[in-house]
Amino acid sequence: MSNFSRREFLKTGLAAGTLAVTGSLPLIAQRQQATDLVTLGRSGMKVTRLAFGTGSFSGQVQRELGQHGFTWLVHYAYDHGIRFFETAESYGEMHKMLGIALKGIARDSYRLMSKVTTRDGVNPQDKFDELRKLANTEYFDIMLLHWQHTGTWPTDTRRWQDAIEEAESKKIIVSRGASVHGLPALRCAPGNKWLDIAMIRVNHKGKSMDAEDYATQGLGNVPEVVEHVKEVRKEGMGVISMKLVGEGTFNREDRQKAMKFAFRNAGVDCVTVGYKSTAEIDEAIENVNAALA
Repeated sequence: MSNFSRREFLKTGLAAGTLAVTGSLPLIAQRQQATDLVTLGRSGMKVTRLAFGTGSFSGQVQRELGQHGFTWLVHYAYDHGIRFFETAESYGEMHKMLGIALKGIARDSYRLMSKVTTRDGVNPQDKFDELRKLANTEYFDIMLLHWQHTGTWPTDTRRWQDAIEEAESKKIIVSRGASVHGLPALRCAPGNKWLDIAMIRVNHKGKSMDAEDYATQGLGNVPEVVEHVKEVRKEGMGVISMKLVGEGTFNREDRQKAMKFAFRNAGVDCVTVGYKSTAEIDEAIENVNAALA
């Protein structure tokens, strides 16, 4: 441990635990699975390929489960191999609910991602401390600048970028990135040296995906989004995909097609899905496994 920084340990701890259980690395390549650990590009952060999202309709779906029901669902996901949990400041009480749900589970056995709203008039360090307290955690494995939806966000959010770097130096944030909405914002991702992780909306139909107007009610530009996903991955960024169930509008067939498209066509590293039942967790695992088969 003396030869590693805490940052390195946090990034590799899950993999080390897996190695300790098996005693060796597999000699034959095994079939890829939803619960495999994947590395999010140059960030070095290792997460499960399937994440547990808490933002279905800004967290309304998860909040309506109540704390007991939500905690039970989190533990079900954890017990079935999902070790990557993500939330956002704008999801209401979800930081607090997730912190309660994860209480008692070894902190180094899962990864926790938050997304912060980059508003003016807010002290970033105070906000990070507030979110850590709500989530009952000493650190976030990943912190994203949330809902970047303009073509000027890389300069508009410089204060927040600097603050995340400062928090990284204090070991309260391990890795960084942004979630983008709309083509003007997405086009700023390729070539961005600050970004290590990009959260991008991807599915086969273009539902709730990026268009010129970030708030469009129509379909997004699927070919251009995929083009940018491939560009940033080639540059070494990690890509997390969202909108895999079309904000709840996709049927089973489309949910399966969306997963296949995200992994096989776009080539994302990881996907996040929001759940309200164990059946949805089971299905998401099955869909990811099928997409990787």
